[in-house]
Order: sequence, then structure tokens, then C-alpha cells
Amino acid sequence: MRPLFGVEHAAAIPRTSSSNTDPADRRINALVRHLVESSSSAMADSLSASVASSLHSDSVFAHVVRAPEDPILGVTVAYNKDPSPNKLNLGVGAYRTEEGKPLVLNVVRKAEHQLVNDSTRVKEYLPIVGLAEFNKQSAKLIFGANSPAILENRVATVQCLSGTGSLRVGGEFLARHYHERQIYIPLPTWGNHPKVFTLAGLSVKTYRYYDPSTRGLNFQGLLEDLGSAPPGAIVLLHACAHNPTGVDPTLEQWDQIRKLMRSKQLLPFFDSAYQGFASGSLDTDAQPVRLFVADGGECFVAQSYAKNLGLYGERVGALSIVCKNADVASRVESQLKLVIRPMYSNPPIHGASIVATILKDRNLFDEWTIELKAMADRIISMRQQLFDALRARGTPGDWSHIIKQIGMFTFTGLNPEQVSFMTKEYHIYMTSDGRISMAGLSSRTVPHLADGIHAAVTRVV
Repeated sequence: MRPLFGVEHAAAIPRTSSSNTDPADRRINALVRHLVESSSSAMADSLSASVASSLHSDSVFAHVVRAPEDPILGVTVAYNKDPSPNKLNLGVGAYRTEEGKPLVLNVVRKAEHQLVNDSTRVKEYLPIVGLAEFNKQSAKLIFGANSPAILENRVATVQCLSGTGSLRVGGEFLARHYHERQIYIPLPTWGNHPKVFTLAGLSVKTYRYYDPSTRGLNFQGLLEDLGSAPPGAIVLLHACAHNPTGVDPTLEQWDQIRKLMRSKQLLPFFDSAYQGFASGSLDTDAQPVRLFVADGGECFVAQSYAKNLGLYGERVGALSIVCKNADVASRVESQLKLVIRPMYSNPPIHGASIVATILKDRNLFDEWTIELKAMADRIISMRQQLFDALRARGTPGDWSHIIKQIGMFTFTGLNPEQVSFMTKEYHIYMTSDGRISMAGLSSRTVPHLADGIHAAVTRVV
């Protein structure tokens, strides 16, 4: 019978019955077969090695160039390579204790303990929109439990992959369903914002925000730029603790911004990455968002629990869209599912379960607010200590912006040359624009930073 695929060995040796040949012939035939089979195997190995070598040297991806390090995360890469015992990393926005260690909140450990010991919990897929209790509690946290938008079911909330994922889902929804593709972002802003919205399909423009001469808010420039934006344009707003400057509008200025945006039908898109982490009060830090929701208009809010609950690696966030009525909100949610499904199908369960457990339990929630205020207060204390240290050294310039700014970051005003000098001479790492993470400082390291800033300002123009 012929082989199934009609393939025969290319060098087959006729086999003869052992009864028709003498022992010498049989030995010769066996030797020939062995040599042929060994040769074929060697040829196959050689061919395989040749193909592998060819693929290695002539990869179809040989044209791919090495990408530069992320300007923020790359700071940590450089820091990790530095052998100096005095090195200091102020680049990445992650909270550290006074001892310079990462912090897991006690309330998070308690919530996880409850979850782990609940034998009824399973690891099934979540719905596309995520954990229902998490979505409900997240909306209440940012808008307020008695918000008319929530009571009237006008909010569509979906669980996303932290703040970045929330921004991306919101951006893609807008690119598909909103009539205006232009989004105005503050100058400067978080480095990932323009990339996220551009890849989502929006056209990114900027509006003036920071005034280098005062190291404060360029409020007049902000109003002029938003006033000249096309009607219906999307405007990205940092809900509190502006990243990277730490400069926020006052409540009165927020209300002026709101009135201008509503008069021009500009669509607000809030990025809320630091609720409770800026002032120490969850309600105070949510006031700008609630101001916009109170007038009955529509808006977007992206939330992250990375900073205020320390759930950096759990990637827990939410996107809420406040609509005009419940019917629109329901239809918006149905379309958000179509954005999420082909992107990551559905979100992870663990981090969202931690958040939901804490937010729905009054005792855990109260404990969280205490720990949250302690983190915020330590950062405020670091601001004061750094300001005092620079003043004690007689460092040229007005450094009062350090204690006027708020939140995790301070925009020092140092230029790239001064930043490079501090990295080389003092092993202090920060982004090239002079942004430092106050959460990475401690009472022990403040003097070292103050020495570095003083030397940079006095020795590098």
C-alpha cells in the first residue's frame, strides 16, 4: 500500500528476506542503511541550522529600530543602573514611606484578607463593564452619594485598566460617536496624554496652563485659548493636583472655566488620578468635578486608584460618562462595551474587589480616609522641609511655589542642563523638565536634594 500522503523515503534501500541472503550480505545491507539514514539526519540537521542562522541574521524585523526609553519610566531604568549609595529617584509618581519603602495600606491588607478567606469567591470572568459594585461605588466617590446624576441614573460607569485605560476607552468612544475630534490638553500635561488620545483617534491641541515666570497658573492664557477653541471641542482637565506642575485653579477660577466651557458647548473630560491624595480630603479634591456635574451638563471622568489606595500594580480604574438622561446613559454604556470587548475583553477582578470592599464598608472606608490623609500630610510636610532647606542655604530665587503647589509633584523650574548636572554630580534622578515626586522624599533625603538644587542653580545657568 502506498503511504497516505504519497511520500516515500528519497534514498530507500531494497530490503530482502533474511532467508534469501547470507549473513555477510545482511551485515552489508544493514551498514548501508545506517550510513544512508545517518547522512539524511545530518543533512536535515544542517538544513535546520542553516535556516535558523538565516532567520537570525535576516529577520523580517531587522528594520525595527530600538525605541527610546519612556521619559518617565526611563528615569527609573537609569536610577537602577547607578551604583551610588546616595542615589535618589524622584522620577516616577509612586508613594514612599519616610524610610523610602513602598507602602501597602493597612486597609488594603484587611480587604484582601477578607477576600482570600471568602470561600464563595470564584475566578470567573467579569462582565465587559466590570464589577458592578465597584462601578457603583466609584461613581459615588467622585460625584457624591447624593449627586442628582446618580439618583437619576444618568451616569454610565465602566471598570477600566486604571487611569490610562479609562482615558483610552473614553477617547476611542469619542472618536466613534462624537461629532468633534479635537481634544485640547493643558500645556504641560502628563506625558502619556497626547499619545493616548492620538492613538484613540483624536486630534490633540494644547491650551496654555502653566506660567514659568510665576511658576503658577496662566489663567488668562487658559481662558483665551479655550475661548478660541471650536464649539464642541473636548477639553482635558486635571481634576486636582495637576501633573506635572502641582498648580490647580481656585474654586472661583474653576467656576469661570465651567461657565466659559458651557457657553461654548465644550465637552469636559476630567482626569482624576489623585482624589484625596492632594488635600487629604476626598470631597475637597472632587469639588471641580462636582461643580460641572451640578449644572446638569454632560462630562467624562477617568478615575484611578493607583495613588489614593496604593494599587499601582493592580491597574484599577473607572470611566464615567455623565449624560442628559437615563436612556442616553444606557445607550452609551452599550457602545462602551463595543469599545472594550475587542480591546481587552473584560477587566481583572482582584483590584476592583479590593476597592469595592473598602468603599462599601463604613469602617474600612473611614480607616482609608485616615491613611489617605496621612500620606497627603507627609507630602505637604516634605514641601515645607524642602522650602525651608533651600531658604536656609540662601539658594537664589523664589522657591515659594514649592509650598504653593499641591499633590505628588513639584515643578521645580530647573532646566534640562541643571537636571543633568544634578544627576551626574549628585545622583538625583528626575524628568528632564524638572518635575520631582515629593512622595519620593524623606526627612533624611531632603538635605541632599537641597544641596543638589543649590549647586545646580548657582553653578549651571
